[in-house]
Amino acid sequence: MTRNGQRLLMLIDDEPAQRRLVAAIAARRGWRAIFANDGEMAIAILGTQDGMQLDAILLDHWAPDSDPTALIEELRSRRPALPLLLLTANGSVAQAVNAMRAGATDFLTKPLAADRLLGALDAAVAGKTAGELRPLTEKIPQLLAFDEIVGSAPDFRAALAIAAKAARARVSVLLEGESGVGKEVIAAAIHAASPRAKKPMIAVNCGAIPANLVESELFGHEKGAFTGAFERKIGRFQEADGGTIFLDEVGEMPLEAQVKLLRVLQNGDIQPIGARHSREVDIRVIAATNKKLIEEVEAGRFREDLYYRLNVVQVTIPPLRERTGDIPALARHLLARIATQPGLRPLGVTDDALALLGKYDWPGNVRQLQNALFRAAVLCDGAALTAEDFPQIAALGAQKHSLPAGPAPMATSGGVTLFRADGNLRALEEIEADVIRLAIGHYRGRMTEVARRLGIGRSTLYRKLGELGIDNAA
Repeated sequence: MTRNGQRLLMLIDDEPAQRRLVAAIAARRGWRAIFANDGEMAIAILGTQDGMQLDAILLDHWAPDSDPTALIEELRSRRPALPLLLLTANGSVAQAVNAMRAGATDFLTKPLAADRLLGALDAAVAGKTAGELRPLTEKIPQLLAFDEIVGSAPDFRAALAIAAKAARARVSVLLEGESGVGKEVIAAAIHAASPRAKKPMIAVNCGAIPANLVESELFGHEKGAFTGAFERKIGRFQEADGGTIFLDEVGEMPLEAQVKLLRVLQNGDIQPIGARHSREVDIRVIAATNKKLIEEVEAGRFREDLYYRLNVVQVTIPPLRERTGDIPALARHLLARIATQPGLRPLGVTDDALALLGKYDWPGNVRQLQNALFRAAVLCDGAALTAEDFPQIAALGAQKHSLPAGPAPMATSGGVTLFRADGNLRALEEIEADVIRLAIGHYRGRMTEVARRLGIGRSTLYRKLGELGIDNAA
């Protein structure tokens, strides 16, 4: 860190535009950037005053046929503890595996998103699960049917049941949940289970689009519509015509764009910037947010009328820390998917590793679990992952347990919580309600099957739904 308190980043890249972009993004979080045209210059800078104060290195790897591992190994040999991130336009799994084994800390893909770079820098310097390779692991295919999605916790199964029922209708769906809980996976499952499955699902990250480009990105523009519009652009809504559009982080959408989105939902047509006439589109909208959108409405940051247009069906996805009983099955499922990637192989996972993973609270949720498993799989030499393959998780868990002890964790059985935080059993009525919710989710809302499996009549089941205050859609 420099004397004025700024963190110092060295970017290895000779492209002026990319340098300006990285410097501007890094400055938002108090970083100062210095530059090296190539590896030779970067190694020379390590010996300067600035080089001795570096907090991280970002290597821009732009040539798809070249191999950056030699430079990574050289930099790592000179500065073993310095975080080293690789930025590339070629986000292949094989390249990431090689870069990690050479010593890269993280892996970012172009186009460079500000939140990804800042998140990677913050994680690297803080030592938090360094090397999460988030953009890369998201390239592992995520398309799953509802019955392939892993999880047996009652609240999670109830959320899936609501999503599965909504899939068959044309209504808009709002997915709420923390970052990394799997909102895009569930959105894809909704689309795959809908009558629109043969048409495309177009995903748009509303938080990653600059405010002045949102309208053009979503609705398109005509050639010459504004300065810099050198050619006609088809918007994402038109690309999704007949299918589904997934608006991720919709709570980040500027108010001006919210007005235009509301008009599309009301009228079913779009008008590209500069176009004389509107165009009708047939689209199903699935929106997602990691915020409580009703709180954004109350704060005046999100339009109330748009909120109710989007929130015809709401699905709230619980965080991983509230369904830690799912971690063993999730870990095995994710490892099986990771094993299909180039350069990787099938691996088991030991009980001690699962015990360690189960004790961690996973602030990054399922995405963070996948990232941790990916890194461990890349570096593992044995036939199965052990607790020793997760040093970052162990360190973070140790930090957590060094804090004053909180309430004891609740015990679970088959996804149903039996004990309260104080160690006493929960009331039988509460446990019964959870069992019924679990059954409804597990059998996808087929109430005759739910009643049969629970060993009660349908009339008794519906009576219990009323007595326990359970929505039969859940």
